[in-house]
Amino acid sequence: MKYQSIDKMQNAMSKEVFSHVESPKKAAGRALGTIVEIISFYLIKAWGHEFKIAIEKPLPEYANQEIKHNVEFTFHRSKLIRTLEAPKKESITSTRIFSNAKLSGNFQKPSSRNLLKDGTIRNACTVAFSDLAFCNAYFSKDMENIFLYELSNEPFAMFECKRVGVEDGCKKGPQTIEKAKQGSYVARTVSSIQRIRLSDGRMAGAVEHRGKLKTYDDYNTLIEHAIFEYNEEILKHFILTVGIVSNHGNWFTSNNQNKEIKVLAQSYDWLLFLTDNGLATFIQDILLDDNPKFYQIRDAFQQSYTQGRKSNRFTKTNMDTQADRLLTKYFAENLDKIQKWFNVISPNKGDINKLKVMLNKLSELEG
Repeated sequence: MKYQSIDKMQNAMSKEVFSHVESPKKAAGRALGTIVEIISFYLIKAWGHEFKIAIEKPLPEYANQEIKHNVEFTFHRSKLIRTLEAPKKESITSTRIFSNAKLSGNFQKPSSRNLLKDGTIRNACTVAFSDLAFCNAYFSKDMENIFLYELSNEPFAMFECKRVGVEDGCKKGPQTIEKAKQGSYVARTVSSIQRIRLSDGRMAGAVEHRGKLKTYDDYNTLIEHAIFEYNEEILKHFILTVGIVSNHGNWFTSNNQNKEIKVLAQSYDWLLFLTDNGLATFIQDILLDDNPKFYQIRDAFQQSYTQGRKSNRFTKTNMDTQADRLLTKYFAENLDKIQKWFNVISPNKGDINKLKVMLNKLSELEG
């Protein structure tokens, strides 16, 4: 690793990319958070779930629809309902797609948004919604067609990213524990299967069964049984919660946890740690080095942070079309290596490939 720590890499980015802003290091820190989200998105895409996710869709608490939380990604059971020829236009709006799709039933169009504008695509672009489902539009690989998928409103999984920068002179970010508490609260309130701490420290699981609370000795055993044996009664309204944290200076690793990461580890079903080496490899190889293979990605990144910029074309939601193509290819070709960028914090002795299988199993269940 060219830079010995994420902090040194953040300092390098503040000088090379953000020297024109008032607080270069803070701006670089915010960009690092965006990069963590982008890595998470393209990992999900490489796992084959692109057509099942929503981005920052409000997620209600279990049996408490009045309180909703925005999380980075929610996973929904989906089905292809239309394939449309993509208009030969520089701008394609959700309103135009809604009109061309001629959707039946109770679908309504949301406020207009752009699937494509000025060479930037919108990931998971919602073009219609109803009381039970919503429709997202996606480009085919060659961008000749638009796929319209219907996604059920209720998700079966969620991913949330947490990163807090370290200020100069501090050992860790001052908001780290607050971020941990917020993530913990969301993870514990959105799913039907509840965690109960036993006197020996273990986590039991509890789920409503015919109007009564039924408890199981071990939470992780309960959800594995429900998923791998397809117990649809237990899985009703269940959401697999996955947290992704980064930056060694705040959270430490699976072998050296501080209080904040312990709070998250006991709350998410799966907690993944994006290692310093993984994050640095992505930034150095893709964004900072001068490899001509990735110049379109670097250009999109740098354009998004230049002085006087009009829009950001390097986020999990809006991405430059050429950068999207190259990132999709990079993650597909290097998936095994990229998965090793992540340590599994919880469950104990968890394996990231098992998480992939769980997501696949949940997506196959009837909505």
